[in-house]
Amino acid sequence: MDALVQNLRFAARQLWRYPGFTVTVILTLALSIGANAAIFSIVNALILKSLPYSHPERMGTIYTRITGTRPADERHKVNGEQWELLRDNVPSLMSAVSSGRNSGVNLQSGSHVQYLQAGRISAHYLDVLGIHPVAGRNFSEAEDRVNGPKTAILSYGLWRNSFGSDRNILGQAILLKGEPYTVVGILPEGVTTPLNAELYTALQGSHKGEGSGTNFQAITRLRDGATWQQADAEINRAWSLRTQRYELENNPGAQVTYYSVPLQKGETATLRPQALTLMVAAGFILLIACANLAGLTLVRVLRRTPEVATRLALGASHWQIQKQLWVENLLLAVVGGMAGVATGFIALRGLLMLLPEHFLPVASVPLDGRVLAFTLLLSLLTSLLFGMLPALATRRFDLRSALASRAAVGGDRLRLRQALIVSEVALTVVLLAASGLLIRTLIHLQTLPPGFTPTGVMTARASLDDIRYHDPAAFQKLLRESTLAMQQIPGVQHAAVGLSLPYERSLIMGALPIRDGKEAGQKVTADETYITPGYFEALQVPVLSGRSFTEGDGPDAQRVAIVNQTFARKFFHGENPVGRYLDKDMMIVGVVGDVAIAPGVDTGAPITGEETVYIPAAQVPASLLSVVHAWFQPSWIVRTAGPVEGLTAQMQHALASVDPNIPFSGFYGMRDLLAKTLATQRVEVALLSAMAALALLLSAVGIFALVANIVAQKTREIGIRIALGSTVRQAMVHIGAPGVRASVLGLVLGLILCVGALRAMHSVLYGVGVYDVPTIFAVVLMLASVTLIATTVPTLRIARIDPAKTLRDE
Repeated sequence: MDALVQNLRFAARQLWRYPGFTVTVILTLALSIGANAAIFSIVNALILKSLPYSHPERMGTIYTRITGTRPADERHKVNGEQWELLRDNVPSLMSAVSSGRNSGVNLQSGSHVQYLQAGRISAHYLDVLGIHPVAGRNFSEAEDRVNGPKTAILSYGLWRNSFGSDRNILGQAILLKGEPYTVVGILPEGVTTPLNAELYTALQGSHKGEGSGTNFQAITRLRDGATWQQADAEINRAWSLRTQRYELENNPGAQVTYYSVPLQKGETATLRPQALTLMVAAGFILLIACANLAGLTLVRVLRRTPEVATRLALGASHWQIQKQLWVENLLLAVVGGMAGVATGFIALRGLLMLLPEHFLPVASVPLDGRVLAFTLLLSLLTSLLFGMLPALATRRFDLRSALASRAAVGGDRLRLRQALIVSEVALTVVLLAASGLLIRTLIHLQTLPPGFTPTGVMTARASLDDIRYHDPAAFQKLLRESTLAMQQIPGVQHAAVGLSLPYERSLIMGALPIRDGKEAGQKVTADETYITPGYFEALQVPVLSGRSFTEGDGPDAQRVAIVNQTFARKFFHGENPVGRYLDKDMMIVGVVGDVAIAPGVDTGAPITGEETVYIPAAQVPASLLSVVHAWFQPSWIVRTAGPVEGLTAQMQHALASVDPNIPFSGFYGMRDLLAKTLATQRVEVALLSAMAALALLLSAVGIFALVANIVAQKTREIGIRIALGSTVRQAMVHIGAPGVRASVLGLVLGLILCVGALRAMHSVLYGVGVYDVPTIFAVVLMLASVTLIATTVPTLRIARIDPAKTLRDE
């Protein structure tokens, strides 16, 4: 212990004597370890950390595996029939379902109206999660039946903030969705569910309406004494009784099986590949940092050659020398690890601020004990990696040449440092190419033709999941009078309402039959959105043939529809469909241009222009109003000739003049909607680009240090060369050549690695090839520029070498 304390003291003095080296190492460790700690926190929360529920290993969800011409293996969404079969015929599982996503609802408390996120869950949903209300109870089976009592369960935050933590609220009615709901429970503080909502109501699922489609998410809990294999057999047996096997449609010869997976995997499946990719990128950063630090440490060891030689001459063993170097590296790693934890904490907070709300399917991403243990292990591993080569280099000290005053740099050690530069440049090339491809993808998606004119448009969203607006007459009155009031705002040219907007996902309408012509009987699937007259004018969507909707397209008039260009091309083979009929008696009266939307029918690129049907809002049946408004909040749209002062406040006032109990939940420009749709791509670009920039910086530092050290150790040789007739330029080229050669070799090796590494990115690239020539050219140009700067700057010192002084010293 005394020897260890002495080594620590000596190490601290040595590091204090060379602040430039010490600060460089600590900053490098802080950045590389901090990046790994921040990304590992995400991976830990999504993949490694158990769900915050009782016995999470007994919780699951259901996946579908389909073989045939259209194979699939993904999480299964259930309809009302499947839910009832699962609930009643799978005794090995306690099962529950929820709505696919939260819905926006309005909560009225006195004169105050609050917009909040509500989740709809079946009976026993909280029982499956193992959550017990801190006050009250869960939903009963009677409350989960169609037309059952209207009840609600409050989150702790809503109970505290909106009801003042009043326990008397239990059993009382609150005005939710325009009708009274009885509060039956309050969830514990800090508890979370997969829906992460502020309030929960009973789902009341059935075969009809919402339950006629695959709109429910299932979660399960294995009962005591049962096995997952037993449960899977029961699921397949129960669902074989279904009247409709929609998974096998248009897939001849296919077979379908259902199986359980852990709930954590099901909830994080969509983000798992991105999280693991970022973890690999962070690992590259750590390897680059280790290579860089190994080179810096090796240079420092070589500069301490006289000290080491003297200690060896006085009787010190090679082991004692190596031990001292290990202690110094360990001390640096510990300090760098502490700095890395602080950097990781800051980076994680910044990362979570960058992510859109509810982007992650977990409630919190803490720097917990597992992350701290990972950081400690990373620090020790880093110490081992960047301290190994320099420490081993002391085993080959030539005492005689080391004690000489004119010891030169060993060729083998120069080659070792060049090899380190090659490795870090190669990894940097991979990161630069990957981030470049994502940047090109984002640019492609942002510059796709929108199909409308986004400038001068302001939109506002409001929830109509309200019992009052299940009545078509009240619904039509609200839309008609509110848009008329907005048209009176000075500067407003057009006002309209649409169920969905460009860049958003639309309602999917399946099995819509074509009623006439040679395509008669064909059933089509398309996006559907209701709109009011003036919608296309407000967005400036071109009408290619036929007409727009008018006030005459009312509830008692001929049912009409407008289709987009993709719909006409796909289902009518490019012929003009105006005058043709869909469904029973819905006549197509117009064709409009495609607008960019988030895909719903054919999932693929984040933005597409898929087949869409527009219907008049005045012709939406009552049965559909109550369903679609549980999923979507319609948007009010105004187009202005220029900036209008207080536009959002005037829009809210116009809506309140018709119904003061319907607040807007938010105001959005079209660029806001585009940014929201491309949120995943933006986050990927930001994170991977930051890592690539850090890798490039570390590589530049490594090249700079290599060349600078050669200049410092060959000063006498350079002076003699210049004295004997060599020019400064020739000397600079000679000295900078090792750094350039290492960079070129690293570039070539990196491009070879890209052949395999970039192929894995195929699924996240849109509008750009995996081996995109402009991206590769940009990477080569960027790396060449950085190499030129990193090699030129340290060689400028050659111009200050005095040949005469060098000769006198000789």
